[in-house]
Amino acid sequence: MFKGLFGLTGVVALACSTFSTVLWAGNGERVYTGTLGKMPIVLELNVNSGEGRYFYQKYRKDLVLSGTKEGETLVLVEGNQRYGEDTALPQIRLQDKPNGWSGEWTSPQGKVLKVELQQANLPPVSADTLPYLAALHENSPYEYLRLQGMTLKQGKTETFNGYSLQWWSEPQTKTTLFEVVSGYTAEERQRINQQLMGRLWLEVVGYYGCLAGGGVNFYHQTIKPLLMTPSVISVNIGTEYSCGGAYPDQNDVPLNLDAKTGKPLVLEDVLWVGEGKPLHYDELDGESDQSPDTFTAFSAYRSNEFAPWLVDQLSKLYPDQMTSDEDCAYSDVEPWRFLSWHFAENGIKLEPSFPHVAASCGYVEWSVLPYNLIKQHPGGVALQLP
Repeated sequence: MFKGLFGLTGVVALACSTFSTVLWAGNGERVYTGTLGKMPIVLELNVNSGEGRYFYQKYRKDLVLSGTKEGETLVLVEGNQRYGEDTALPQIRLQDKPNGWSGEWTSPQGKVLKVELQQANLPPVSADTLPYLAALHENSPYEYLRLQGMTLKQGKTETFNGYSLQWWSEPQTKTTLFEVVSGYTAEERQRINQQLMGRLWLEVVGYYGCLAGGGVNFYHQTIKPLLMTPSVISVNIGTEYSCGGAYPDQNDVPLNLDAKTGKPLVLEDVLWVGEGKPLHYDELDGESDQSPDTFTAFSAYRSNEFAPWLVDQLSKLYPDQMTSDEDCAYSDVEPWRFLSWHFAENGIKLEPSFPHVAASCGYVEWSVLPYNLIKQHPGGVALQLP
């Protein structure tokens, strides 16, 4: 299984290879590699807006850039002014050159360092590359380059529901997840572990995205396996974070997998109460149809069909709990439209969604749809439910 990423030095050394491709991030964004002083950096620049970001390879943390043109010179201001502040910020002044930029970085104190950038080039990924990393290579080369040289550290082993798990962590970000090392066929384990390790690297990317928010930031992750059976897997990925917003926050995003195929499952794959073919919309799955039309149909289904049906079912199953707390208003459809869910031993556990000021309402223990009810309304994937 894939545990590390080849070093960035190797990437840059291959820049002139005949099989490498220039990195474009889409939407007018170009990706460059080079040096600031003696430090290797990766820089992403939107050629339309002049906005961008860069990181030192050693630290990987983003520094935001905002740009203007002064004649033939591109002037990039590094960092953001906090509200009410008027402090000097570092500047990068660049002149265009074939396939890149050349110029100087100047600190507010007058220190000057040379900057050399060239359009980044990247060789194709190998056949055994994790699907998530292959998608980053194609769609987010800046993030792909950020991960180069990072490796995972082997942790504890444990047994859960009769399956052996091997834990791994990324030391810099402290993000963690596990692989399944026994209990399924070798082919099933490979597909399952591709999803689990891909999700670990997604969390690493999320960590650095949080740091870019400015202010006093933190990003703490908790992983808990919830259920593993021959047909389905549920793992909770909980995150406490402060990413530059008004308040710290936390969320739980379960990862639900079809154990036979390794593919992520959305609720409509398991439970469908609408007409026609079940929808499949997953904003975290790059293979899912994420078009605006699909989201519109998904949103309409959740609002007009699923949530009213669910409130009706929960009101029959849990009449006291649905009406006992007026502040939380569980009998309203709104909290049940875009919820999180996972497989449990006795059914599908549903977690209602509330705004930050009422976040405590989202933590309920009783909101389970039993499997005998789920089986009356099968979703788009044939599953052997517990």
